[in-house]
Amino acid sequence: MIEIIPNWHPLFVHFTIALLSMATLFFLAVNIFINHSIQGQLRVLAYWNLWLGTGFAVIAAIAGWFAYNSVVHDTPSHTAMTEHRNWALVTLTVYIFISLWSVKHHKRTSDIGLNFIFIILMAFILLASTGWRGSEAVYRYGLGVMSLPKVEGEGHAHEHADGKGPSSLDVSKVKKTIGNDGYAHEDPDISNKTSSTKTYEIVIPNNDGKGSSKTHVDIINNHGTHKH
Repeated sequence: MIEIIPNWHPLFVHFTIALLSMATLFFLAVNIFINHSIQGQLRVLAYWNLWLGTGFAVIAAIAGWFAYNSVVHDTPSHTAMTEHRNWALVTLTVYIFISLWSVKHHKRTSDIGLNFIFIILMAFILLASTGWRGSEAVYRYGLGVMSLPKVEGEGHAHEHADGKGPSSLDVSKVKKTIGNDGYAHEDPDISNKTSSTKTYEIVIPNNDGKGSSKTHVDIINNHGTHKH
């Protein structure tokens, strides 16, 4: 079998959400286009999306159970994925019940009742809540994530919001130099600035008390120093 890292659960989940979401829309459309020629086609689409979505939900639940017992996690992420599992089981049970009922009654020519529409909408809310909790487990707690992306490098030109990535400092206007102390310093790029630079001479006595050495410090726009 083709290996999907870390497991097959995300693959089947997307089919489940897409099909059951479309089933909800089609059932609503059936009640909107009453006595319209397209109503029969919408009814067929609604039922088939419901049945296929429920089938994929069963497969996703099985894959999710294996993921629940295999992914690396800590205490907070364990709590998150347990909550997601519990919501998923309730949601799956509701959709299985709806699907079994619809198989028995789908050949009826009467309009789909408002009670059924209400149940379908409640089931969709459960589906959305389950999906949201699943995304929280991945994107907030890192469940199933094998590695984190690097935020710099070729082709990475967009900016990041403060606190969510690298510093908001425009790196295109910063250059790093190695100072006399052996450390890297960030120097403002003053190519677009018109203000003058003031240079000061500093006399530093030697440690042995004999003689001294001189160094110069440039004060640039009062934003920083550049030592040379």
